[in-house]
Amino acid sequence: MTWKQTFTMGIVGSLLSSLASIIYLNIYSEAFVVDFSKIAGTSNIIASCTIGGLLLALGYKFAIQWKGKKTIGWLNVAFSILSFASIVGVLGFNLPLDTESPELFPGMVIPMHFFPVLSILTIFPFFNLNYNEGK
Repeated sequence: MTWKQTFTMGIVGSLLSSLASIIYLNIYSEAFVVDFSKIAGTSNIIASCTIGGLLLALGYKFAIQWKGKKTIGWLNVAFSILSFASIVGVLGFNLPLDTESPELFPGMVIPMHFFPVLSILTIFPFFNLNYNEGK
């Protein structure tokens, strides 16, 4: 996997997860009539997805260079576990006191923590078509 493929995969994954997160944000906000834009605004969501997507792509790049392509399955498991672990911060997050319906906040942002990993896992085979052929 070249650096160009790594960067492109990170950007494409970031764009897909950002798009999914913004669509989910709009659907959730409309369905439950809540506005958490001061806490989880569009720019924050895009930045989070971009950082997550690029870090995941770099994780693939370094793992493949370090131990070869046989580690991809374990790396996918590790990324999934890290996504689940990332929701712990949301559960302990203190919202401003003037926030309406604070109990609905975790239901909005927790699914968004999985979108970067799902995007990268979905597009990875397109960027590394011969990943089953060894190192």
